[in-house]
Amino acid sequence: MSRAFVKENDLEHAGIDIPERPISDEPNYVTPRGLSLLYQTIDDLEKEREALNAKKDDPMVKQKIAVIERDMRYFAARIESAILTNSQGEDPSHVLFGAKVTVEDEEGKFLTFEIVGEDEANIHEDRVSYLSPLAEALIGSAVGDEVVWEKPMGDSYLTIQKINY
Repeated sequence: MSRAFVKENDLEHAGIDIPERPISDEPNYVTPRGLSLLYQTIDDLEKEREALNAKKDDPMVKQKIAVIERDMRYFAARIESAILTNSQGEDPSHVLFGAKVTVEDEEGKFLTFEIVGEDEANIHEDRVSYLSPLAEALIGSAVGDEVVWEKPMGDSYLTIQKINY
């Protein structure tokens, strides 16, 4: 029988089946701040879900709740796999996970980046994932070292000026 003659509720196919968020295969290193942010995100999602529960008969709300629950599963899995690294007290002679690194580029401009976990990375806050090309160039280097930051628009040469933990 053709689907044209079958009466179904169109909302049944409105996208309630939300695909899971992919979880990285890389080790989930987190800073204390990063772990705190993961817990805070779950708390915020829980509050949002509770606020929507009163209207859960609405198909649009039902879909929103499904997205929230999917995100809660993702962040719960990230917390479960978290490897907490506390870099306070680390020797500031070399760049490691959790370091705040000040570099000077070819134009004499100073930039500071913090090397953090995947979920905490935010370039607008100068926090870069330890898996990023920039972090990979910096990790293991010392003050005075020149590193090559491989970028799609061409390599940048950075000189490490300062390392803080």
